[in-house]
Amino acid sequence: MTQTEFLNIVMPFKDKVFRLAKRLLVSREEAEDVTQEIILKLWKNQEKISDYKNIEAFSMTMTKNFCLDKLKSKQAQNLKIVHSNYEDHNVSLQKEVEVNDSLEWVSKIMADLPEQQKMVVQLRDIEQYDYDEIAKMLDMNQTAVRVALSRARKTIREKLTNTHNYGIK
Repeated sequence: MTQTEFLNIVMPFKDKVFRLAKRLLVSREEAEDVTQEIILKLWKNQEKISDYKNIEAFSMTMTKNFCLDKLKSKQAQNLKIVHSNYEDHNVSLQKEVEVNDSLEWVSKIMADLPEQQKMVVQLRDIEQYDYDEIAKMLDMNQTAVRVALSRARKTIREKLTNTHNYGIK
């Protein structure tokens, strides 16, 4: 496989690898390092990866495992998830403040979710993967993925509603 062929295969999903790493590790620098490490591993093992039907799913699984290993080696309780992918220039200042406040609350709520639920929300709602792809990446069955996603969404919705209605955590 030539370098150009390799780049044509890997480059379309490198941003997804980065976003998953950033979701799990929070730090932009660490996410960039992980993305680079995953691409390097794919390059070194390009003969083996050509056997895989879905290299993107394989790469996302590698990213998840690599990030979880990094988290295990650190003080995981000191990390938090921050999501700041929302940008809309046509809103009033008050609306922008409200949206940013809601995003902060969602990030805080997600930080308290179990690790599996965090990953399922990231892969389904942010990265837009199908249930079967998520099931393969996380080594779960589709029903378990749907249940984890449903529970995560319900927890986020309930806590966010309580926060907006009562100002409580």
